[in-house]
Amino acid sequence: MIIAVDGPTASGKGTIAKALAAHFNLPHLDTGLLYRAVGRQVALDGGNPDDAGDALAACSFPDSLLEDPELRSEASGGLASRVSVHPAVRQALYDRQRAFATQAGGAVLDGRDIGTVIAPEAPAKLFIVASVDARAQRRFLEMQAQGRAITLEEIAADLEARDRRDRERAEAPLRAADDAVTLDTSDLGKDAAIAAAIALVDKAFA
Repeated sequence: MIIAVDGPTASGKGTIAKALAAHFNLPHLDTGLLYRAVGRQVALDGGNPDDAGDALAACSFPDSLLEDPELRSEASGGLASRVSVHPAVRQALYDRQRAFATQAGGAVLDGRDIGTVIAPEAPAKLFIVASVDARAQRRFLEMQAQGRAITLEEIAADLEARDRRDRERAEAPLRAADDAVTLDTSDLGKDAAIAAAIALVDKAFA
């Protein structure tokens, strides 16, 4: 039972994926966190995230880095988007994600290329979307709660730039799998979005 959840930043895919994992009693992997860790490691190493060599070297980051709260920052998100354009980085992280997806009993993975690259055989594929305005507002509230100083306009501009990089990269661009079901969460609250996602997965496995 593999459930693939894809979509752009702040669309709600992470929240939905965690809820699906809890509902169906499956392990969950936020694959974006792996790329954020690579980006963060590049920064810690004093490297250049746009340099393929620096980014590949950072793929050997220690597992402890995945617990670093800085990975959830806008800066780390931007770095993740930049290192993810390198084919060598994507290949280095592919095996780790694939092993998680194919474990006995199944799993829930969220990211940008789960349904198209990591687990194209997944019976349930969701592509979560939301307007830039809705996503920026959500991320702004998250940043405020964390005490981070950033404006709504800065977040919106960052989201648009990240979307462009993710969609235009040559390797595994952000797109919905041909058999994925799109769920727009722009006007949905958290509980309503989760309920809609559960219903779609139930239908996929019916």
